[in-house]
Amino acid sequence: MESYQQLYQRVVERKGGEQVVEGLLSKPLNTKQLKRVSADQWLEEFTRKIFQSGFYWQVIDNKWPGFREVFWDFNVARLLQMPAEMLEQKATDERIVRNFNKVKTIPLNAAMIHFHQQDHGQGFSDFIADHPPERIIELWAHLKKHGARLGGNTGVYALRMLGKDTFILSRDVEAHLRGHGIIDTGIQSQKAQRDAQNFFNDLQQQSGRSLQELSQLVAFSAGDNHAGLDVK
Repeated sequence: MESYQQLYQRVVERKGGEQVVEGLLSKPLNTKQLKRVSADQWLEEFTRKIFQSGFYWQVIDNKWPGFREVFWDFNVARLLQMPAEMLEQKATDERIVRNFNKVKTIPLNAAMIHFHQQDHGQGFSDFIADHPPERIIELWAHLKKHGARLGGNTGVYALRMLGKDTFILSRDVEAHLRGHGIIDTGIQSQKAQRDAQNFFNDLQQQSGRSLQELSQLVAFSAGDNHAGLDVK
């Protein structure tokens, strides 16, 4: 298996130097910072990623001020008191992307966040913050099981956006993992996720870097993202 140093050196060569690479990397929030993320922020980001899934992200971002107006800035407590008929009305509002199946996830995920303390003995932000990165796929599974439409990469991208340390099984990351024989099953299978977790845990032990940085490095090492090309 390729070592961290081999991986890093290849990225440096592809991107045009160590300084360039380091400038491209971003880091997650620390535990204390994550615990300050509010329930409303979690619900908003889950909803944004649900609507972006299978859609042009920029279209959703452009309409997001309308989403915030329609859904009261994603106030969890207020949304949980909303009657079903009002939700149906909001789903037809022209300020949002009118997809009732996705709109229905908002009160469901609000309930997951709000009742986490009651169901699991710990507030939702504390739960996210305290979950060990070396078992991050267990957190993915929790969101998929207890949330609405948070499976696949949807919940994972929300975690990344709000600062939780996680790797992401993007197309470039998948290409690297398959190319090096680390995974050989469907990318969303439990086996593939376990193998990916073990791979990133090993890189973390070698480098001391976060999963987020390592995930970015792996992505930069594969695909069409050489020096001079815009990489998102």
